[in-house]
Amino acid sequence: MATLEQKETLIKEIRGIRRIVINNCFGGFGLSNEAVLRYLELSGIPVWNEVQSSIVPFKYWLVPPGPERVSEPSAEDWHNMTLQERQAHNQKYDSQIFNDRDVVRDDPFLVKVIEELGEKANGSHAELKIVEVPSDVDWVIEEYDGNEWVAEKHRKWS
Repeated sequence: MATLEQKETLIKEIRGIRRIVINNCFGGFGLSNEAVLRYLELSGIPVWNEVQSSIVPFKYWLVPPGPERVSEPSAEDWHNMTLQERQAHNQKYDSQIFNDRDVVRDDPFLVKVIEELGEKANGSHAELKIVEVPSDVDWVIEEYDGNEWVAEKHRKWS
């Protein structure tokens, strides 16, 4: 027998309600380590988690340790690289790292993580919230200093 929550979710799907995760405070969208790991578990994305410095406490590699993984150059090597070499390095690095900011905000696994973990899903400067909009709305997330809201897309000129 379905729970009340399962029934409400089904009704929202039938009615065409889209659920979108936003950050509801100044700071910026971000997931806690626990939320990232749960998201990766639900979505089936394999990662190799490494504890880093206090500035970036966790790094989620999409590539296993070994020669294929991009290495971080020393400060001296970085400064000796050309602009093109730096850009190529950054592009390769970005393709090998999971970044929670790249997750589509209406991803059902992301929504499930926020529902399951509640406040424990919040990153260090985040207060995550689920917003519901009609599924036929062409939406975009707008923000001011990290505080986000969902808006309907409109044409703009300047």
